[in-house]
Amino acid sequence: MLFINVREFARKRDSKFSFWWQVKTGGLQDKFKTGTYLLYPHMKTEDALAKLISGETTTIKFTIPEGFGIKEIAERLSAEGLVDEQEFLDLAKDYAPYDYVEKKADARYTAEGFLFPDTYEIQSDTTAKDIMKMMARDFDERLTPAMRKRAEKMDLSIYELVTLASLVEKEARFDEDRPIIAQVFFKRLRIGMPLQSDTTLQYLMNAPKEDVSIADTKIDSPYNTYQHYGLPPGPIASPGMAAIEAVLYPADTDYLYFVADRQGHNHYSTSYAQHLAIVDEVR
Repeated sequence: MLFINVREFARKRDSKFSFWWQVKTGGLQDKFKTGTYLLYPHMKTEDALAKLISGETTTIKFTIPEGFGIKEIAERLSAEGLVDEQEFLDLAKDYAPYDYVEKKADARYTAEGFLFPDTYEIQSDTTAKDIMKMMARDFDERLTPAMRKRAEKMDLSIYELVTLASLVEKEARFDEDRPIIAQVFFKRLRIGMPLQSDTTLQYLMNAPKEDVSIADTKIDSPYNTYQHYGLPPGPIASPGMAAIEAVLYPADTDYLYFVADRQGHNHYSTSYAQHLAIVDEVR
């Protein structure tokens, strides 16, 4: 099977003259429809022409993993030849298709966090804006009335819900950690303690680091949750449903600290002294 355009198909025929002769004598020059077509080697010319004229285009699939940020989404789509990376990033800066997608002056990308991580199927002529619209609609449809009501009961805006869920998504590699980490963040917010999430520092870096440094915690940015209290200006990635559910239904614990070991499992403590001891043990 081949994904080729009309001219490429003609060149691959044993006789391109035969192909173009049928096009010319049939008056088909202006009948071809733009798109990507699934054509087979050695298929009959008339069968290929029927596809090209009917617009029987093939679809293209792409997958965006949970925890991808706007930059990673743009890079993935660009690498697959689906969008211009910079065009996608420019669109994401101000894209707010729903009322709950707030436009914050300090947020890097307004669309950050609201493009749902999923597998999508598109036509070859789908634009960057079309893809963004489709991903945002997917998120909106997955955010059920019950989830919206639960967030309202918790006095969380949808924007705050997604922002918190994005931190949980990036901090937790395993399902069992998500609701506990969500609870830790809620407790820190409640007692007026900085969130101190390394993931917000990683968001500011050009490439991920295994461990952030003391110098990293002093980065001058509203996203630095070591230096600024409360939530960052906006989400730092696209959370999956498990992370969103974890924020809506956090665990009931007394933990205030956590640290991940080299395998990604988190270890919890209630005091800073305990936390430091665990850090020495698992790092």
